[in-house]
Amino acid sequence: MGSIHPVQVIAVTGGKGGVGKTNVSVNLSLALADLGRRVMLMDADLGLANVDVLLGLTAKRTLADVISGECDLKDVLIQGPGGIRVVPAASGTQSMVQLTPSQHAGLIQAFSDISDNLDVLVIDTAAGIGDGVVSFVRAAQEVLVVVCDEPTSITDAYALIKLLNRDYGISRFRVLANMAHSPQEGRNLFAKLTKVTDRFLDVALQYVGAVPYDESVRKAVQKQRAVYEAFPRSKCALAFKAIAQKVDTWPLPANPRGHLEFFVERLVQQPIAGTAV
Repeated sequence: MGSIHPVQVIAVTGGKGGVGKTNVSVNLSLALADLGRRVMLMDADLGLANVDVLLGLTAKRTLADVISGECDLKDVLIQGPGGIRVVPAASGTQSMVQLTPSQHAGLIQAFSDISDNLDVLVIDTAAGIGDGVVSFVRAAQEVLVVVCDEPTSITDAYALIKLLNRDYGISRFRVLANMAHSPQEGRNLFAKLTKVTDRFLDVALQYVGAVPYDESVRKAVQKQRAVYEAFPRSKCALAFKAIAQKVDTWPLPANPRGHLEFFVERLVQQPIAGTAV
């Protein structure tokens, strides 16, 4: 494997809060690391950081320090469980919620300096459809929309997909059902979402699978650990293992798409699409 290779960038999003985006981001990262991938997890909820809290990590510096110019991105990285590296966000910092487009762009471009020794970047986006969410989702190659069995979850996921499709031309989305009480419930959720998108939007949704409702998740959160690490034989952890194997087969980007994206210079330098590395 050469030193220049594309990095798979996956934005985990969902529209509303409470659908379990952070849990999905953390455990998917660990499951991908388990497959031998070099994984970085970015907490992109810039003003209300929660990845470090969920994992019981202490961040000495955060993305706020990078934005202010006090340090480089590599200086804020912290080692997480399973060999993943975590990019922590700030907590309770209003200015981080209101970054300008050029600040978002600077942050995205800063990742180019740490692209060596990296296969996958997972981005845990904030709730809602604000500028920050849109910036990071557009700059990723894969958009993983997390939904759960609540009417507002489907409505908000649809609103996010509609915005990204109509205003930014994103036409392909991956969908993950979270906290599903059965595999069928996950498929039904996907069917509900596709019924609306097929009718009103020109998009392709692809079903990734379902993460079952599992009490182990709550126990792991209380321990400030990822369920994948704390309860590796739980239904939830096994589901993440299966989903990671599927994610690992997703094609890597072959060339730039003409707008700001993570690690774009790697695509320019590599005109031939590689297989997953």
